[in-house]
Formats: sequence, C-alpha cells, structure tokens
Amino acid sequence: MRYLYFCLILFLTSCIEIIEDLKFNLDGSGTFKYVINLSGSKTKVTSILALDSLHGEKVPKVSDIRTKIGEFKRTLQEQEGISNVLITEDYTNFIIKFQCDFKSVEDLEQALKNSIKKLYQNNYYEYDWVSFKGKVLTRKTPIFYLDDIRKFGDKDIDKLKTGTYTSVTRFPTKIDTFENKNSLRSKSNMALMIKTTPDLLLNDQTILNNKIILKK
Repeated sequence: MRYLYFCLILFLTSCIEIIEDLKFNLDGSGTFKYVINLSGSKTKVTSILALDSLHGEKVPKVSDIRTKIGEFKRTLQEQEGISNVLITEDYTNFIIKFQCDFKSVEDLEQALKNSIKKLYQNNYYEYDWVSFKGKVLTRKTPIFYLDDIRKFGDKDIDKLKTGTYTSVTRFPTKIDTFENKNSLRSKSNMALMIKTTPDLLLNDQTILNNKIILKK
C-alpha cells in the first residue's frame, strides 16, 4: 500500500505527463500502451528518492520500485488473453513505459484488474472502463488512484495543473461518430485523441469518456 501512496506523492510534487494509447486490430485484438513521464521534474524526484521518509511514509529505494514493477509484469504475463508484455524503466529521467497485446478488451480489462489487485492487495481497480461491441467502443479513463489524490490538500492538487494526460484510441477502419466534443480526429479518420490536465481529470473523471461508432 505504501508504494501506491508514494507514487501519489511523486505525482503531486512533479510535472507529470501520462499517455494512454489503445490500438485495435480488425478482429478486436490490439495493443495497450501506458507511459508515465516525470522527466520534467527529474531533479525533484531524485531528491525525494534520496530521503528516508516523506509525509510520514518510508521512501522506497529504486530497487524496491523495480521489484514491484517486476511483480506486476510477471502477474500480467500470466493472465489469459495477454501477450508481449513489455515494461521499460528509465530511472535517470524517470520515465516508465508499459505495453501489452490483448486478444480482446475484456481480456485486457480483467488482466489489469487481477494484476493491480495482487500488487496492492486491495480492490482499487474494480470498475469497468472499456467495451467494444460490434462497431461501438465505449471507454472511460483507466486510472484507479483518483480517490486517493482527493485526500491531499488543495495546495498539492493545484500542482497537477502543470501536467498533461493524453488519451489516444486507434482503429483499423474509419470513424463514423463520437460523443466527446473534446476529441481531435486524425487526418486518416482512424484515430481520436483527447488531451487534458490531471487536475481537470480529478475534478471530472468523465472528461475523457467517449462513445465511438465506426463506419460499417
């Protein structure tokens, strides 16, 4: 549990960039990518990692963080419908990149639930965030720590205004319609992007929600 709390502290004290990218193939399989980038505040992050404790919590070493990420990777690799799990860790610039292939979004969603539950030994990530039926994709934000961030003070949360959260959805065919007016459509008409800031997402978790209908 302290690893989750520590990650939240880093998010709130750093300029954070998060990118989540969901790509589909014709058969409904695809690739999911998730990037956490703290390079804009790497000096501050380095100084935090050098501390013994912060806000009453013990600060884990980089080796401890590596161990936790390794546990998550091994658990995810064991999940049904998941393959090609890749996690790259850059502890000089503090950039973590994760990606995996999935047979269906249902497999992806359940695999992430199982892996995160085992990692933190709780039910932080039990809500449904994506479904793809026929030509219709409904998706929410795959972010499970918003309730914990809300427990911090307004001064800390205000720092999230300097960060970015980008959601990208890619398809093998053209898009017909979409509901989220903040979506930017690609020139190929086969991808959508929504960009916001973590503080706005905290205040309105539906800001990235979308219902996308593909052309028949």
